[in-house]
Amino acid sequence: MPDPDLDGILPLTPAVFHVLVALASEAKHGYAIAREVEDLTDGRILMGPGTLYGSLQRMADAGLIEESSNPGDAARHAQRRRYYKATRLGRAALRAESERLLRALDLVRERTGG
Repeated sequence: MPDPDLDGILPLTPAVFHVLVALASEAKHGYAIAREVEDLTDGRILMGPGTLYGSLQRMADAGLIEESSNPGDAARHAQRRRYYKATRLGRAALRAESERLLRALDLVRERTGG
């Protein structure tokens, strides 16, 4: 059954999807998110500072993520960093988008014999 909270949010853009994947298990600061997205996509999605922080702001405005306290990072600049975590809505959107992508993959496999 569709979730009315997700109306207008889905489908997720690839960048938003991968940011939510990066934040699925723990809070991270912006640079760590950008690095993980790059790793997850084998370098196909590169997020420079403007794109990254613009995306994070839009995601926060949509209720998908929120600022978080430092999760124990003791790195040199940890006190100045802003950390983000997925919200309940962000996790629900990630699950719903993952299910949508799996259904699409099943359809392609069914239609192409793959």
